[in-house]
Amino acid sequence: MSDLRLRLPDSLHRKLREIAARDNVSINQFIATAVAEKAAAYLTVEHLEERARRADPTLFDRLLARVPDTAPAAGDELPSAMRPPRRRHAVGGRSRARRSLR
Repeated sequence: MSDLRLRLPDSLHRKLREIAARDNVSINQFIATAVAEKAAAYLTVEHLEERARRADPTLFDRLLARVPDTAPAAGDELPSAMRPPRRRHAVGGRSRARRSLR
């Protein structure tokens, strides 16, 4: 285990002391846990970015083409602000609305 000297504003130190006491842990344990959580989040993003760089867009498109074009299950809809504009496709002389995420 190593030591690290850390300078904090008094107001932040007071808040840390309060929060650590509420969680029934030492300030050192609270800070170590917070740093571990932040490092895990950072490393997760890094890992996902690396995986995304290795992705094959052609394979992704082939996989998506196999998914049936059905409405999403209740609760799985995109929020209205994220929904793509509805496109009209002619089908049997009539046009119908069809949602597409591409």
